[in-house]
Amino acid sequence: MNPDDLPHVSFINRELSLLQFQQRVLAQAADHSVPLLERLRFLCIVSSNLDEFFEIRVGGIKEKIRQGLRAPDTEDGLTPHELLDQISVVVNDIIEEQYRLLNEEILPSLEAEGIVLLKREALTEAQQAWVAEYFEREVAPVLTPIGLDPAHPFPRVLNKSLNFAVELDGLDAFGRDTNTAIVQAPRALPRIIQMPKHITGIEHGFMFLSSILHAHVDKLFPGMAVLGCYQFRLTRNSDLFVDEEEITNLRSALKGELQQRHFGDSVRLEVADNCSPGMEAFLLTQFGLSENDLYRTPGIVNLVRLMQLPDSVDRPDLTFTPFKPAMPAGLGGSSSDIFAAIRKQDILLHHPFESFTPVIELIKAAADDPGVLAIKMTVYRTGTDSVLMEHLMRAAQKGKEVTVVVELMARFDEEANIGWAARLEEVGAHVVYGVFGYKTHAKLLMLIRRETDGLRRYIHLGTGNYHPRTTRFYTDFGLLTANPEIGEDVAALFKQITGLGKASTLTHLWQAPFALHANVIANIKAETEIARAGRKARISAKMNALLEPQTIMALYEASQAGVEVDLIIRGPCALRPGVPGLSEHIRVRSIIGRFLEHHRIFCFHADGEDKLYLSSADWMDRNFFRRIETAFPILDPRLKRRVMKEGFRVYLNDNCNAWEMQPDGSYRRKHPRGARHPAQQALLEMLVEPRPSS
Repeated sequence: MNPDDLPHVSFINRELSLLQFQQRVLAQAADHSVPLLERLRFLCIVSSNLDEFFEIRVGGIKEKIRQGLRAPDTEDGLTPHELLDQISVVVNDIIEEQYRLLNEEILPSLEAEGIVLLKREALTEAQQAWVAEYFEREVAPVLTPIGLDPAHPFPRVLNKSLNFAVELDGLDAFGRDTNTAIVQAPRALPRIIQMPKHITGIEHGFMFLSSILHAHVDKLFPGMAVLGCYQFRLTRNSDLFVDEEEITNLRSALKGELQQRHFGDSVRLEVADNCSPGMEAFLLTQFGLSENDLYRTPGIVNLVRLMQLPDSVDRPDLTFTPFKPAMPAGLGGSSSDIFAAIRKQDILLHHPFESFTPVIELIKAAADDPGVLAIKMTVYRTGTDSVLMEHLMRAAQKGKEVTVVVELMARFDEEANIGWAARLEEVGAHVVYGVFGYKTHAKLLMLIRRETDGLRRYIHLGTGNYHPRTTRFYTDFGLLTANPEIGEDVAALFKQITGLGKASTLTHLWQAPFALHANVIANIKAETEIARAGRKARISAKMNALLEPQTIMALYEASQAGVEVDLIIRGPCALRPGVPGLSEHIRVRSIIGRFLEHHRIFCFHADGEDKLYLSSADWMDRNFFRRIETAFPILDPRLKRRVMKEGFRVYLNDNCNAWEMQPDGSYRRKHPRGARHPAQQALLEMLVEPRPSS
């Protein structure tokens, strides 16, 4: 069966499905069982996600239009113009619900708890005096108001920066009749300012920078009348492009591209809903945007600013109960024993419920152990402050052969990765940027250690990044193993990435872009044949996204043959489940909760064998064909049972945070009719002990 053989209605548009995910995240902000400050955080996460959606997804659609593409280029049958129209409708619905929740529920509830965002029109005389003094001391000196005239054209506006359009009346100092000015808020200024308790009379009183500037904008234009002052924010296309044929040094080319990211093509204009129609039209013209690209907000134009509020308030009763990740069974606290522990048995790590410390301790031990000769590792995201990278640099300084495959094209982490690459090179590590055109997304770590019986490889494979911070709130699996055959596979992968030569045939690992897609399809088809033979057939898979058409077609065929398919897809899903004659044996659910669901697990029943793989890859075109990815088997029956329980059964039993996808592509939230079974809470209770906040 070919994707072209099915009607467009058989596939759901990626961008619209991704917006449905944002709606599910927004539902967490509306959930009264979620602690209040966490509800605010979810509200901010939606805004942050929408920023990236416009920067990358909408930016890409607009680029297709600029290139003259008018026909549908995806299986869902929507043209780029039709898609932009639908995106505008859905995003406006999301914005309306966001601000309703903020203005009618969350801010009043915070005020009841003594956490208040003060409004400038309600300030007391003492508060007004404090704000005036703060403006003169901290804000006014760094502002540069720009009056627009032939000598002062409209300024370049940074991506996602806070700006104010000011309408004026009167003549300036030079007799010019200037009626419009732009004030750009420097990024160095905090967006939320805490006022002293003795001034506010409450424990936690805050003001937005925008409110302070609004209150005193007239001081920037002496002798003129301010008719209106309106917040606005421009979002630009932030995708990076480097031409393989035109560059000789990827790192240098990327540095140049990063400088331009702040000034990419305009894709979205946000304005406060008090903005005058004339100013809206003026701004749209300046940025070359249409009415469909305009989004009005009944409040501040960037809710991401509120993300700092939960961290500024010491109210643990209004946040999730903190916990200390458990140390996985088989590992003690001493790093000197970690090699013996891994030799003894494979060790499964389930983050964030179990600690990421063993991975850090393994690299720390390798740096100090004279028997360790070499360390090889891939880095996709690791953050600007990483103790793990510090251990790698220390290992290189001690004379170890350290090879790091740094993915410079990791979106929005390019700058951090360029920095780490430079620092690693300075201490003598071998830094490789992977294979141009194929992002290195696989999570691989290999240590080579001389022991009494010869050289032995110690391996870590994971579904998530080597990023100590995200391991605290992303769900991921990791595997520590000294299995010689897996070690051979990983060694072959590193040789392939860092050197030259044809792809090797691997014993256990499935690798993209060569074998991962073919193996996934082959195993789906194998289950299909088992079902046609009248035997039990089942596929269970958990991932972030399911979009690749051939995989979807194979799952449709499997369903038609009677294979029972359970899919746990956090984000966009182009497959339609439960359609009679097409997918009635397929069920899709999405879990949205305290932690970001991130692990990828594939299980094929295989006549009772239960072939189980963990992976760095989603079932998407980019992961199958344009990235270096791995899927690795869980061979230990004990660990296999753990993954089946912790990765599937707990989630399929969730009746609180699960959203079931309907045949029309919509989602319906599960509601408990008896006992509650939230999956993430069940895993917390299963794997860790909550600790009281200090």
